[in-house]
Amino acid sequence: MQASRRIAVYSLAMLIRRAQLDEIVAGRISLAFRRWKTPTVKSGGTLRTAVGVLAIDAVDVVALASITARDAKAAGYPSLSALVEHLNSRDDGVIYRVRLRYAGSDPRIALRESGSLSADDLSALTAKLDRLDANSRHGAWTRQALNAIRANPGLYSGVLATQLGFERLWLKAQIRKLKELGLTESLEVGYRLSARGEALLSAGA
Repeated sequence: MQASRRIAVYSLAMLIRRAQLDEIVAGRISLAFRRWKTPTVKSGGTLRTAVGVLAIDAVDVVALASITARDAKAAGYPSLSALVEHLNSRDDGVIYRVRLRYAGSDPRIALRESGSLSADDLSALTAKLDRLDANSRHGAWTRQALNAIRANPGLYSGVLATQLGFERLWLKAQIRKLKELGLTESLEVGYRLSARGEALLSAGA
């Protein structure tokens, strides 16, 4: 997803509050309604959230008049009027109904909590980091970033970027790639190494 699109529309994960996520896990919420120019999820996809992975079973365009009180309840609203008021708070885009459910815990959690790396694990991770370095306009950045995060857990991303000589938004996007590999964790402010990331650096990779 291009940066311009991230600014234009927020992902569904960003728009679901923690209380709603807990209700999805409990099975009490099974729908979400959003007014979008372009949907940020697709049918058959998944969505990572603070409580785990959500399965997206269907994404459909619907007319406001077709939404029922039962739909509003399934979306976690106290009434149909409350849902309609929320949807009418913006007038751009069309209304999408998203059918979703809890699909399980985020597999990255188990990955990053594993502090033991086999020789094969180490080799595979090293190769992935080398590819990220090779494909970057800034050259070899992965170990720099990992070591900086190791030395400065919880440091604001802007300060971290300045220390490393990178643009903040660029660095944040790259650190998400490290998170996908289970090497870092996001904090309320900044980042820290995961057990897996610590094991990688301790191995001298």
